[in-house]
Amino acid sequence: MNLLARELGFQALNAKIRNTSHDVIIDECYGERFIGAGARSKTITVNGTPGNALGAYLDGATIIVNGNAQDAVGDTMNDGKIIVYGNTGDALGYAMRGGKIFVKGYAGYRTGIHMKEYQDKKPVIVVGGSTGSFLGEYLAGGLIIVLGLDTDEFPAGYFTGAGMHGGEIFIRSSKPSKNMPKQVSVKTAQEADLNRIKDNLEEFSELFGKSMNEIMGKTFYHLTPNARNPYKQLYTEN
Repeated sequence: MNLLARELGFQALNAKIRNTSHDVIIDECYGERFIGAGARSKTITVNGTPGNALGAYLDGATIIVNGNAQDAVGDTMNDGKIIVYGNTGDALGYAMRGGKIFVKGYAGYRTGIHMKEYQDKKPVIVVGGSTGSFLGEYLAGGLIIVLGLDTDEFPAGYFTGAGMHGGEIFIRSSKPSKNMPKQVSVKTAQEADLNRIKDNLEEFSELFGKSMNEIMGKTFYHLTPNARNPYKQLYTEN
């Protein structure tokens, strides 16, 4: 199914997406919101710039964006995949609880805020460029990888991992950050650590045409919750 977003408006557009079992191609997208919300078993290709909450509550579908995306991509996403061949706004993967998001460029503030995991559900975000401040804020589970392919500086802003009490973050950089909150423990990633995320790095490489040699050309720093984190007792039984 081929749809012209500008002729429909976001409500009619989303109604057509919900009511078809076929794959969807959306052209001339200029900020239409909620595209693919709750979608399960189709591929949705967006040509243009989708608005806020792209793929909110996504439950198994694949969304491909040939352009940039706005705020709250993958909000409370449960399963599926979102691939953005540009940049994204703030709150990427907010409260995400499953599936994968790949972004070729940069992401805004609060990427991965409140991400969580349960049993076999482990959400993954891979950002090829840099991110804004509050990366992984209140992170409760899942995996965030920031590759910093767009900068020689540390590719995350202030307050990375603030309130972090679960999950893990990998940041590729030629230099470590000296301004991590007390809730975060930072170490240089070892071979065993990198082997655990290799499949996600290879998938990013294949999607966006970045060589693994380039991706592996800098040190990765591994961020985990500090065992003495005062937030931990608020969210777990231990």
